[in-house]
This record gives sequence, structure tokens and C-alpha cells, in this order.
Amino acid sequence: MGPQTHNSTFEIVIAQRREEADGIISLELMAPDGSPVPPFEAGSHIDLHLGDALVRQYSLCGNPRDLSCYRLGVLLEPQSRGGSKAAHEQLRIGARARISLPRNNFRLVEGAAHSILMAGGIGITPMLSMAWRLAELDVSFDLHYCTRSLTRTAFRHLLAQYPYAGHVTLYLDDDPQARKLDCARQLGEPEPGKHLYVCGPGGFMSYVINAAERLGWAAQNVHREYFSSTVDLSGDGFCVRAARSGIEVTVPPARSIAAVLMENGVNVPLSCESGVCGTCLTRVLEGTPDHRDMYQTDDERSSNTQMTLCCSRSRTPRLVLDI
Repeated sequence: MGPQTHNSTFEIVIAQRREEADGIISLELMAPDGSPVPPFEAGSHIDLHLGDALVRQYSLCGNPRDLSCYRLGVLLEPQSRGGSKAAHEQLRIGARARISLPRNNFRLVEGAAHSILMAGGIGITPMLSMAWRLAELDVSFDLHYCTRSLTRTAFRHLLAQYPYAGHVTLYLDDDPQARKLDCARQLGEPEPGKHLYVCGPGGFMSYVINAAERLGWAAQNVHREYFSSTVDLSGDGFCVRAARSGIEVTVPPARSIAAVLMENGVNVPLSCESGVCGTCLTRVLEGTPDHRDMYQTDDERSSNTQMTLCCSRSRTPRLVLDI
């Protein structure tokens, strides 16, 4: 008997909790009856429901072949909007919560000749599942892991074991003797069979991605996943019509479309609230969005067919949305 889903979520129990590093815990999530959890791919994440409509995404960092549990790493964010704080406080061994089925917006290209995994801080989590899969495929890969200090380096015990041993290079900001990340050298010349995966804080990701662009890497060979993004709600107000709900509202400066619609009775699915997860992605029927998300590709944004309601705004006085 597997996990029982309800509205695309199912219940799990916290089977294990470990202090991985300063401010970082790892969690093992099992089905209450001990049955296997639903399968997942390397790079996948789940939505974790923490009560009071608080939903956050966490990457699965375990071996995709091991379905005894899901494994997560959770950083206690200094500027937490409630999600990481609730996870650290509530998710003790034996606690129960609801999660979504795994989804994957950060897919591994399994036919690549060589894969370069670049992780900054808690961005290591999706890279761990990728390393498991690449090792299973017995293909070439390198994992570069940048952290502030040894005490902030999560999963150290794991990185010394198979399949990571021999593939990992660690970079510590506070160690003058440690090697420093040289993106130009580590990335090398672009090749059709080389793929780059980047995850971590925004500044780290920009540094790596900009280096890849300067070296001439093709956009389709550079894969990224953002955990959070700064939301910019500046700009003039505009009108939004929710076509299916039959409601028209004015969205003032410094307010999100999602917040104003929800205040007026429109059900807007929300999760990250910073434009990185795609949960609130909505079809645009009329008008031109001012895209401020990190979820869509450049081509998707330029088509103006969909927009994220938690952070994006409008370039036209009026938008009509399919919601």
C-alpha cells in the first residue's frame, strides 16, 4: 500500500533529522506505513506544506534509486518569510506533514559527454541527487561546491563517500589556504556535449552564468535553479481582469497581482512568492506583462503567453488573465 494522495498531496512522517551544518538540517520523509515513496528524477523537488497556507519548495537530495524515503536539506534563512523557520521548529522526528508529488524543473541531460555541477551553499541539495544518477550512469562529471566555511558545509559526511569521492572540489570563503573557484578554468571551452548545472545564492549564480556566457556557452547547455529571488514591485498601478472569476481590480504600486486578486476572492495558487517556482504561472489573454520572475526562459517570457502573479507587473494599462 503506497502513500494515499489527496488533492495532489500526501502525508509523510519525519523519520530522521540531522544537524548537517550551522543553520542547516537534513530530513528523511517516509510514508507513515513504511511503503516506498513515489519515484523521482534527479533534480526534482517537492512542495512542503507547513500549515496556514505556507508552502515551500525543497529539492530532493537522495539517491533516486532509493525510494525508502525522501531526503531534504533545509537552511534556516536569516530573512525567512516563515517557511524555513517553520521547518526547523516543527519538523522533528515523528512529526507529520503533507507534501506534493515530486516535480522536476531542473532536469539532468543524461546523454551528456560531461556534466559540471556548480553549487553554492544550500544549492548543493539538487546536485546530490544528480551526482547519484551520473555515477549510476558511469559518465563523466565534476561537482564544485562553494561555502562560507567548513562549519557551513552541509553533507560533508556524504561527499567523502561513493559516488561523490573523487568528483568533488570544495571551496571555502574563510580559508586563505583553500583553492578559489576560477569559473573560466573550471568551465573551459564550450562543447556540444558539455552541460552546466548551477544552483545557489543569486550572486553566486550570476557569477557562474555570466562566466559561461563570456566563454560562449550555448544557453541550452546552461541549466539553473533558483531557490529565491528579490521581488521588485515598483512601477505604476494598472488594472487586471480575472476572466474566469469575472472580477476586475486595480493593482497599485508595491502590491502584487496575486495579493490584490486574493483580497478580492480570486483563488491564486501560491508557493515561493518570489517568482522562482512557477506555481502561480497564469495564461495572459490580453495586455503585455512586465516579467520579473526567474522561472520562465527568455523565449517563454518574450512570448508573453504566461506570467507569474506573485512578482510580475504590466507594461500596458490593463491585463486580462485566465484565472
